[in-house]
Amino acid sequence: MTTQASESAVSPGTGRPELERDQPEGGRPEVGDGAARLALALGRLSRVIRRGGDLAGLGPGSISALATLVRSGPMRLGDLAVREGVAPPTLTRIVTGLEESGYVFRAPDPDDRRATRVQATETAAELVAGVGLARVSRLRDRIDTLGDEDLRVLLRAVPVIEMLAADDV
Repeated sequence: MTTQASESAVSPGTGRPELERDQPEGGRPEVGDGAARLALALGRLSRVIRRGGDLAGLGPGSISALATLVRSGPMRLGDLAVREGVAPPTLTRIVTGLEESGYVFRAPDPDDRRATRVQATETAAELVAGVGLARVSRLRDRIDTLGDEDLRVLLRAVPVIEMLAADDV
């Protein structure tokens, strides 16, 4: 009832291994080790595109927090910590460093004067735009090495990857 590709099956024209297939005929494919392989590949690809470039001496956590503030606008520290997936004390240290460097400033929350919101400066927006362009350029360079069929497969997968990466999944 199931079909299995041998472990040595390779994708036509690429010489690269295909995902192992073990699925009921006509049924939903089983993920198998595909999720682990995808997680590993995405992690590696993220590191490749983050390499290099002038990050103004900021670490990945600081760049990520800045990018979130630039994209989403001012927010409370607790909300930013949740968005970034870090503990509030860690985010407080990140924001303090960004504030000392002139990339963010704190201001009273207009909806609750007891609370404070953090906001990116114009300098931060310019830095994030430059980092984004450099990363897109590095990714585009990698994509340009793909053959036509691999490029088509990748471009068809982009909406699915975006859906998996969405905050509300």
